This record gives sequence, structure tokens and C-alpha cells, in this order.
Amino acid sequence: MHLFGRFVLAASVVFTLATGAASAQEKLRLGTEGAYPPFNYANADGTLGGFDIDLGKALCTEMKVECEFAVQDFDGSIPALQAGKFDAIINITITPERAQKVEFTHKYYQTPPAIAVPKDSTIAGTSPDDLKGKVLGVQSATIHQNFAEQKYKGSTVKAYPTGDDARTDMANGRLDAMMDGSIILTEWLKKPDGACCKLLGTLTADPAIHGPGVGIALQKGNKDLADRFNAAIDALRANGKYKEINDKYFAFDVYGS
Repeated sequence: MHLFGRFVLAASVVFTLATGAASAQEKLRLGTEGAYPPFNYANADGTLGGFDIDLGKALCTEMKVECEFAVQDFDGSIPALQAGKFDAIINITITPERAQKVEFTHKYYQTPPAIAVPKDSTIAGTSPDDLKGKVLGVQSATIHQNFAEQKYKGSTVKAYPTGDDARTDMANGRLDAMMDGSIILTEWLKKPDGACCKLLGTLTADPAIHGPGVGIALQKGNKDLADRFNAAIDALRANGKYKEINDKYFAFDVYGS
């Protein structure tokens, strides 16, 4: 999960996914961080790309609506949704605490948490005892921050506006480790800017903190739209479109068990 200002997006990225009366009848505003590759990111030309964006477009096509994507800093996502800036926010981990504030779809993917460290690190394992006395980076306002602060009390937990900021600090020697989703870290380690580091290991998710997976957040009480998104997610899983998008980004089924 870059600050909003790092992406020069003068206007929302708009695409039309339906024609005729259906698109004229309804337009949905979808918020995304735009800084969480490979799920969502800004391309060099300012357009948005990634698994979330492709899936969002497919969901809107399935629902026969017109959709508009816009970047929103992750830590302000739920307040922006509550204020009516968006109809939905893509890529929000479903938790009981958040479910008190927003309506959720069911999950559309699931990934375990993991810890990465510099390649020359002497940290032997991923347990709280292994990380005791170490500086552990996380992205602010995420389940990873909650998990680290609750379970790794012997570590200094340092929160960053984006995951990229945390990874940059670790690459520059200012962190002993960082916690994020296993897919995010694995994909980063494949790139040149991740050459500094290695995956220390995955963690066992705590259902009370990590919830059942990642979903789409809607304004509280909007069960009708949640049901429509759920039906669209199920349809894409059934008709092969989900797999087509999945295989563009991953070599495994990111939906999870």
C-alpha cells in the first residue's frame, strides 16, 4: 500500500465501460491508492494500471455501468468514502473494525503477511523474539501496522505513508525489516530496487486482525451495491475473466483458499 502528490493526475482517470442507456444511467466513482504494485500503480503517462484496475474495469463491464477511477492516499480512503468522495474504494482488507464504518463486498483476493530484510541481515526468523530490538517498517493505517504494533511490541514499529517509502528506507539502511503482504514483497524483490533485500518468511495471519481477505469498501449501508459487486465478482470467477486478469499478473490464483 506514493503520496497523492507524487502522481501528477490532474483529473480522474475515466473510462467508459458500457454504452447506451446503461452507461448514461449510472456512473460509479472508484478510489484507489495508485501506489501498491502490482495491484494498483500509476503508469508513466499518468494512467492507472494493475490487477485492481483491470479487475475493476471488468467488474464495471459486468455490472453494465460507467466507472471513473481516481487516486486517493490509502490512509484517507475510508474518510473520503464516508464523505461521499467515492462510491467505492478498491483494495481494502476486510476487518471487523473497518466493517463498522463501511460496507464490504466479499473478498476478491487474499495474501498472507510477510517480512523482508536486507540481504546481509543476521535476523534468523520472523517471530517477535527474532525482531526484538529491531526497527520494523510498515505502511500506516494498514493491517500490517496493527499487527506489528500488537504482536511485535519489542520492536520499534515505524509507519510510512506508503509501502514504497518503507521499502526505500530499508534499501537505504534505515530499517532492519519491513512487514507487508507477501505478494507485494515478492514482486518488489524481483525488481532492481528490491535487489537489496530478501524475503525472511511469511507469517500466520491472525483472523481478528487480518480478516478474511481484501475486498471493495462501500458507503455504510449500501448493501445493494455490495450485492451487485459480489455478483460481478462471482460471475468473473465463473466465466474465466478473473483467471485471465489473474494470469496477467500472477503465476498462481491470488484469490486464495
